[in-house]
Amino acid sequence: MITLLRISGFALIDELELTLGTGLTVVTGETGAGKSIIVDALGLLRGGRSSAEVIRTGRDEARVEAAIELPAFGPVRDRLVADGRVDDGNPRDLASELLVRRTVPRAGRGRVHLGGALATAGDLASTIGGLIDIASQHDQQTLTDPENQLAILDDFAANGPLRSAIAEAHAAVVAARADVEQFEADARARAEREDFLRYQLAEIEAAGLSDPDEEGQLKAERERLRGAEKFQAAVARGEDVLYAGETAVSGQVASVTRELAGLAALDPTLAPLVDRLREAQAQIEDAARDLVHYGQGIRSDPGRLGEVEERLFLLGRLTRKHGGTLADAIARGARMKRDLMEIGSFEEGLTARRSALSVADARAQKAAEALSVSRRAAAGGLERRVGEVLGDLGLGSARLPIVVEPREAVGPNGADRVRFLFAPNPGEPPRPLAKIASGGELSRVMLAMKQALAKSDQVATYVFDEVDAGVGGATAETIGRKLKAISLDRQVIAITHLPQIAVFADVHLRVRKTVEGDRTTVAIDRLDGRQRSAEIARMLSGATPTKQATAHADDLLRRARA
Repeated sequence: MITLLRISGFALIDELELTLGTGLTVVTGETGAGKSIIVDALGLLRGGRSSAEVIRTGRDEARVEAAIELPAFGPVRDRLVADGRVDDGNPRDLASELLVRRTVPRAGRGRVHLGGALATAGDLASTIGGLIDIASQHDQQTLTDPENQLAILDDFAANGPLRSAIAEAHAAVVAARADVEQFEADARARAEREDFLRYQLAEIEAAGLSDPDEEGQLKAERERLRGAEKFQAAVARGEDVLYAGETAVSGQVASVTRELAGLAALDPTLAPLVDRLREAQAQIEDAARDLVHYGQGIRSDPGRLGEVEERLFLLGRLTRKHGGTLADAIARGARMKRDLMEIGSFEEGLTARRSALSVADARAQKAAEALSVSRRAAAGGLERRVGEVLGDLGLGSARLPIVVEPREAVGPNGADRVRFLFAPNPGEPPRPLAKIASGGELSRVMLAMKQALAKSDQVATYVFDEVDAGVGGATAETIGRKLKAISLDRQVIAITHLPQIAVFADVHLRVRKTVEGDRTTVAIDRLDGRQRSAEIARMLSGATPTKQATAHADDLLRRARA
């Protein structure tokens, strides 16, 4: 329940703090005093749309804060604990406190704090929206909406898990169907792509690409072929200088080696140098032989040069077309082979996707049937429960048949259509609630629905915003008793203009406007004793209550306490 509500800079409110408790809290005040401001503020906490228009003149922002006591168990608490927004604390604790704040600035983005951490309006809607239920005259209209009627029946039947199951199953069907349709739509494109891949792969395979280094090797061979005469001349000169010429290096080194070898007999320290010279001579001769062998492989071959040039041109064209390097072109060919294999298995892929769709559809049908069974079983119970309350509300002869009908196809909410019918008088056939019920009757039907759901839903706080419109007298008193009865299980906040309802309050709040200078401000007073009696008398007879009205007010309060 809401234990504390603080409103700042909102509409006509400067600063307001309300301490709330269990039971029935009634808010009264003259017409136009601003009673619905509380409802609007709570609407923001539930994730409703915000606008700078709610900011009080002269203030930079509007702020609404609340401390909410969470029950020890329930899906909302479990989710908040899982998100780390509520400390699980000692498991023996019966409740935890959740702090909520929403700020609406005049410029820029609004801010939301949920459990001390930043959040979004969507977070509020999915958490606080499940804890606080606001019923207004507008809800009397939404009560006639078929989708809302379906949701009401599901709430009564506790069909949350079944609703989740059908929503998940239907989403799987939608995804599987889209996959099949996309796969089939791609058939023509696949055929065109297959022709294109086969053409390109044939080009790569005809080129015989296999060695990523082939291009580099061919370029080196091309340079040798282009400069064959220069290479041969260099080889011949090298052979002459190193070994074959009269003054070849090899011969001169050999001459020096012989001369020093003779002297080494006289001075042994020359022996290592002689050895080194012999090694140098041997290496020079080896190099000369290798150079001769290299020269023998060099030849001027215009035919081979043409072949190399043509091959390099082909490789260059393919690499530019398929990635930039020869390795890229080879890899591209391998990918084309794999793609062609996948395209070739189109029928197998289509069959697999159709099979997946069939499985998903069967699962959805099964989930929808389970939900339908639960709805049909719960419809009679809700009808009886609402009928009992309607009898207490002065509509003892009225009936509210609840009809569960099949839809043409399974949707995210199942395969049912729910209709609330209404027969206010005996002997009349039931007709759709929207077409036959008056405003006062709708008010009582909605209140009956709230009481029927009071023990089955997770709502902690019910807020009723003048849902007593169109009723009065004994019926109003009965509505007050029903609100009091609901408050035994839930915190109830009721904004009303009927004294017959206000007398049942555990806490009575009065909204009033005050004017100081050129500023109008809304204030809220907690009424006790004679203050409360005077307010009831005002509601009975007007701004200046008569003695009879005061006596009547006291009598109503006594009867309510009794």
